[in-house]
This record gives sequence, structure tokens and C-alpha cells, in this order.
Amino acid sequence: MLPDTTEVLVIGAGPTGLALSIALHQAGVDHVVVDRLAEGLNTSRAGVIHAQTLETLEPLGVTGRLVELGLKLDNFAIRDRDRVLINLDFSSLPSAYPYVLMIPQNLTEKVLTERIAGLGGVVHRGVEAKEVLQGVDGAHVTVVQNGREKTISARYVVGADGMHSVVREAAGIGFDGEAYAGSFVLADVRLDWPLGPTEVSLLFSPAGLVVVAPLPDGSYRIVATMDEAPERPGTADIQALLDSRGPSASPAQVLDLTWSTRFRVHHRLAKSYRQGHLFVMGDAAHVHSPAGGQGMNTGLIDAVVLGELLGDVINGVRPESELDLYETLRRPAAQEVIELAGRLTGMALVRTPLRRVLRNFVLGVVNMMPFVKRRISMKLSGLSRAEMAKLPASSRPGVRKQAVRREFKLVA
Repeated sequence: MLPDTTEVLVIGAGPTGLALSIALHQAGVDHVVVDRLAEGLNTSRAGVIHAQTLETLEPLGVTGRLVELGLKLDNFAIRDRDRVLINLDFSSLPSAYPYVLMIPQNLTEKVLTERIAGLGGVVHRGVEAKEVLQGVDGAHVTVVQNGREKTISARYVVGADGMHSVVREAAGIGFDGEAYAGSFVLADVRLDWPLGPTEVSLLFSPAGLVVVAPLPDGSYRIVATMDEAPERPGTADIQALLDSRGPSASPAQVLDLTWSTRFRVHHRLAKSYRQGHLFVMGDAAHVHSPAGGQGMNTGLIDAVVLGELLGDVINGVRPESELDLYETLRRPAAQEVIELAGRLTGMALVRTPLRRVLRNFVLGVVNMMPFVKRRISMKLSGLSRAEMAKLPASSRPGVRKQAVRREFKLVA
């Protein structure tokens, strides 16, 4: 049953909202998680977790299980059909997790949900947030469950509710940016793949971009640009993408299509991450091209940072003024990720022969420069943004963290 009041109301139970719930549980903070979907995803969606994210998730007690279920890949290659333009080796990254971890989003959500259950928590599904009204000491949120309206009062409300965030709209936070032209295809397939299950391959061609990445169950994730993709791309559509963009010397063969979808891609960044008692994170705060596999990773780190920060403030370890640290740390990180994904996408969408030759030449030169390749690997892995993934020491020296449950009164 949904309570009438709580310290923190989390709207959205994707990976970001689930990770925030774990952090709040560990801080002893009373909170409620709601999601409009009756059940979690049964498709893979996001499929990669990077080194910095695995490190950041360690305190939540889920990293080991994720690594156990995922597929570790050392190599990330950018190719133009049969030609390798640049090859990045992640095995030398300065991390306990020197690899790209391929794991479907539904498995990531399963691990996070099981951790919440192990901490005594629950996710309230089939609950849609309709209205958020901010008051002096918190907010009133109108939700609908089984056709019935209910108001939940919370000291803080966090929007982990995606690009069309109700919380962001209620806070009046701008979401600057625009949509990419055309559409993207996302699919999981069984594949006879000439490059084998050893690398994430980002392939350029005059026809556009295709990314091919192996998944733990032996299938492959396909992400590709298309001017106008069908709503549910079929086997023939995926085969055509690989025929026109994949290796030509030894072509790929699609054996079976597990699932597919079409989606539009935006690159947008929230003007602020906090407005009073309202916060946004994950896709509610930043969206961008899937190139580089950064989206879910950025949101998961948002969740860990905000969860620790809210726990510290509610438990009296930090003053409320330090809640601004969340935006100070995480918005610049998202800005950097949006720029990185944009550069990768821009390179992939080069169509004129002259610009393709120039792009390939530059990448070939970079491939002979180990220090530049290391910088790129650090950016892709998130390790270059490590300082944006952790809180500084509290401005209240000597105050020890402790899990304290507090009651509060909401003043409208």
C-alpha cells in the first residue's frame, strides 16, 4: 500500500531509480519508488556498463553480481567496413574492471530489484504520477493506481521518469537541445558474425553507422542509423543494414531476430538538476546518441551521488545547502558525455567521399598514438570523469554518518 508521506519519492523505476532506491535504503532513508509500468523491461535496451560505473556501484553491493552475469570485452574498434581505423584496448585501464561489461538492461534491472528486495524494499508498479506541486518544505504528488487518485507528500521528489519527465516539467526546468535527423534501429539478433564475440564494433560506411556488440547469451546487439526505419524492423531490414555497413570480405548472416524497435534520438541537457525540493536524473536530465554506450551509465552514477547526498542531508551529516553539489558534479559530467556521443555520431554520419577520406586518415593517425588512444579509452570508460562521480567531504567536519529515520511535516 502506498503511504501518505515519505522523505523521498522516486518517480521512475528504471536502472536509475532502482539504484537511487538502494542508496537510500543503505542510508536508512524512508522513501517510496513508483513506476507507471506494471512490470520491468523484458528486453535489453541499454546493454553496456563501463568501468567507472562498476566502481561507483560497488557501495550498493551489486557490482559483483553484474560482473558475474555480464560479458567482459577488452576491445572497442572503430571500422570502415573491412578496415580497422582505431582499436582501443581497455585491458590496461587503471581500474579493477578493465573492460566493457555487456549486460542487457533487463538483467541490470533484475539485479538492482533483487538488491532492493534484499534490503526489505519494494517497487510500487502500475502507479502513474500525474501532478507535482512544490510547497515550502516539500511537495505533494498526485498519483493514479488502479484508476484511483492518491496524494503522496514528500520532503524531496526525484524524477527518474525519462525524457518526458513530469517532475522536470513541474519544476519548470528547461531541456535544451534538439533531435537528430532520421531514426535509430535497436535489435538483438542471433548472428554469424565474422569478427567474433571479442569486441564492440562501431562500423562506418557511406550508408551510415552500425554498432555490433556481443551479449552474454551469445546474441548480438545491433544499433544503427536509418533515415526512416520501420516501427518494428524485421530480419530482412537488419540483414540489409549489415550487408551495406558491415564487413564486405566476409559478410554477416542474421540467423534469428529476438526483438527490435525504432527510436528517435535527441541530444538535450536540463538547464538545472534541482529546483527546490525537486530533482531530475538519468534521461530526465540528459539524453544523447547511443554512440559510446554512455546513457544508462551516466544515470546510474547520478543515482549513487544523489542518493548519498540526500542521505547525508536527511541524516544531518550535511547542511541542506550542499544539495547543490549534485548539479555541480553531475551536470558537467553529462555535458561531457553529450559532447562525446555527439562527436562519435558526427563522425559516423559523414557522407561525402572527401570528408570520409579525411576522417579515416585522422583516425588512422590517432591509432598510432598510444597516449591519445588512452585518453579516448579513459573518456569512454568514464574514468576521466571520476572526480564528478564522488562527493567531497562534508562541510560539517566531525559529523559521523548514521542511518536515522526522521518524521517531517509538509507545509503547503
